[in-house]
Amino acid sequence: MGDQEGLRKIITTLAVKNEEIQNFIYSLKQMMQNVEANSSRVQEDLEGEFQSLYTLLDELKEEMLMKIKQDRASRTYELQAQLAACAKALESSEELLEAANQALGTANHHDFSQCDNGTCLPPLAQGQGERQHEPLDGGFCPRTSPAPGPRLPARMPDEDSKIDHYVLEYRKTNFEGPPRAKEDQPWMVVEGIKGTEYTLSGLKFDMKYMNFRVRACNKAVAGEFSEPVTLETRAFMFRLDASTCHQNLRVEELSVEWDATGGKVQDVKAREKDGKGRTASPANSPARVVQSPKRMSSGRGGRDRFTAESYTVLGDTLIDGDDHYWEVRYDRDSKAFGVGVAYRSLGKFDQLGKTSASWCLHLNNWLQVSFSAKHANKAKVLDVPVPDCIGVYCNFHEGFLSFYNARTKQLLHTFKAKFTQPVLPAFTVWCGSFHVTSGLQVPSAVKCLQKRNSTASSSNASLP
Repeated sequence: MGDQEGLRKIITTLAVKNEEIQNFIYSLKQMMQNVEANSSRVQEDLEGEFQSLYTLLDELKEEMLMKIKQDRASRTYELQAQLAACAKALESSEELLEAANQALGTANHHDFSQCDNGTCLPPLAQGQGERQHEPLDGGFCPRTSPAPGPRLPARMPDEDSKIDHYVLEYRKTNFEGPPRAKEDQPWMVVEGIKGTEYTLSGLKFDMKYMNFRVRACNKAVAGEFSEPVTLETRAFMFRLDASTCHQNLRVEELSVEWDATGGKVQDVKAREKDGKGRTASPANSPARVVQSPKRMSSGRGGRDRFTAESYTVLGDTLIDGDDHYWEVRYDRDSKAFGVGVAYRSLGKFDQLGKTSASWCLHLNNWLQVSFSAKHANKAKVLDVPVPDCIGVYCNFHEGFLSFYNARTKQLLHTFKAKFTQPVLPAFTVWCGSFHVTSGLQVPSAVKCLQKRNSTASSSNASLP
């Protein structure tokens, strides 16, 4: 019996130790998972910080390059003006010298005629005063006959007269027609163009028109600028319509920030007015909202602004044709964020993607992180990294709405839809903020990807 009790104690002890070892192993596994999770989170945070630094450096680089180009263009125009003035002075000096030589030659022959007032003037020689021209390398060299003086070479050496490159200059303007002499925007310079065709990329069309001019250069000198031309920009420019936004959203131009006190402030003001016997203002009237100037309201009115849990704001310009592209950068700490398009008829209680009148990408950071494409209250979870800047491409006629990583141009999702009415850019944010960039060219990478993936996107990526 004593041996059995000893064995029972040993078995009990071993069972306890075995349980402790299992618990310890479980704890080690949990610690490993936590280490991996923390490591991944730290790595993501570090990558985000570096990405922000890269973005800041790129912006600083662009600003510095723009400043250098503007200073160079300004200095070039000053020097060109001085050069033109000197050339004109030289031409006048040569004419005076020629006239003096003619007068001297006439004086040597003592051939003067007396005027009525007693002033002596030289008679005009045959052919004198008539302009003759001799060809100079395809152009004309003006001279006066028979005045003596140095002669320009009839032709420049072949290696010097050959066009080496072109210089293109462009500037933005809001005025149609021939370019004006005085313009607020400076000419931007693109040098060293070797071919006869050139594509400007990365432009932001924040003005209605652009002026262009070009000149050819050889190894020695630069030619005259061509007659400037004015082209209309076709980029999609819009602002956010503050008259549509939820009362908890504060809108300024193209930026939106969540304001948790927006509705409460309005309620307090309403109660204060009621207490003083005056008419109470509606609880959903605008709060701390700045209306974008020089833009037409979408027609929703204050009573139709989004309310309840539809923390939404619309753009102020309808899309009813062509293809357009814009980008939106959101605060990664936002609890929820959405971007897409919607019909103007979207109800004030409707959330983006939960009705047939809206299409969007939606990010949920509350409790559980999810990234999905939504339309007609149906969601498709996207198994892709969530970018901090999203590009939106809308081709109205073909019915494509595509979303891209604005930095890498990776396709995130494409809706294939038959738009039955014009759409508006639409955004939603809860406990966060975002900023929109409009007036952008459709990136060439997006155009290429759209052509390549349009068929696949319509069958594989669109929601039923």
